[in-house]
Parts: sequence; structure tokens; C-alpha cells
Amino acid sequence: DIIRTWAFYTTLRCLALTGKKPFDDIVINGMVFGEDGYKMSKSRGNVIAPDEVIEQYGADALRTYEMFIGDYEKEVAWSEQGLNGCKRFIDRVVRVGEKVTAKNGYSEKLESLIHKTIKKVTEDIDTMKFNTAVSALMILLNKFEEQEEITKDDYRTFLILLNPIAPHITEELNEKYALGEAICKSSWP
Repeated sequence: DIIRTWAFYTTLRCLALTGKKPFDDIVINGMVFGEDGYKMSKSRGNVIAPDEVIEQYGADALRTYEMFIGDYEKEVAWSEQGLNGCKRFIDRVVRVGEKVTAKNGYSEKLESLIHKTIKKVTEDIDTMKFNTAVSALMILLNKFEEQEEITKDDYRTFLILLNPIAPHITEELNEKYALGEAICKSSWP
């Protein structure tokens, strides 16, 4: 509430002084509470040390969990169980790479879902609905796991969509399976 009040008064002040708004939109992330339900603070001892989490789960699992934890603008509670789930998701992304074949183009069984996922993830990232973008990728990954094999294009598109959320592992897998140029240099599908 303090930040929202500050943003409101800053906007009014800039309008009065310059006649222009300082920014078009402001998005304020919600508060993250500890597993004990209280606001995270050093005095309570319920803060999460990112370095320790990264050491145990990996940076991409932490990033994925932060995006998946809930609506960006709402209050959420930290959950070790949720973090474990995101680590398992990343592990599954790695394992499904073993199904990649030398075939190009999209698999007939997956093409429609891939296009729907591209649309959903693109819209969700643009509107900062990261949690539903991750959810759409989880649905596509489930379909990948049901298949005997997936094409290079199936997997590369998936990795490109996941890259803003989990950049380290997606670049590594792209290189491991020789799927094309570095994802960070690639066009969005």
C-alpha cells in the first residue's frame, strides 16, 4: 500500500510540474510471506537465502518457482514443497530431451498444442501472468512425455518458450542436442 500511495503521489507531482505522466503503467509485485504465514524478515528468521536455494535446487528451479508461485501482483506464501515441484519440472524438461529425434518440423500429434502454447505463453509474458505461462509449459511437457519421440523443432520451440523463465538449462539443452543457434540470439516463435 505504501508503494501504491507513493506511485500515485509521484504521478500527481510529475503531472503538476511537467504536465506529463512519469510512466504509463506501474506494476507492483505482491508480498512474499514465509512458510509460517508471516512477512519475511530477518528478525523473524523466516527469510530465504537465495544462494542456499540455488546451491540446493539450481538457479532455474528458483526462477521457475518465483514465476510460478502465484499472480505477480498478489500476496503469496513461500513453500518448500512448491520449490521441489519446480525442481522436478526442470528435471523432467531435461529427461524429455532423450526423446528428441533428428526429424525436423513439428510432430503431427503436437503441432496444434505447440501453437496454442506459443500464443498462451506470449500473451502471459506480455501481461506479466508468469504463473499461467509456466502452467501452459507444464501441460505441453506432459504431452511430450506421452510421446515415443519428439522432433528437434518440438523441443527447441519448447526451450525457447521456457528460456525467459529458466535461461540456463534451456541454453544448455539447446547446445547439448544441437538444436540451433543460441536461444538468446533466436527469434521468438
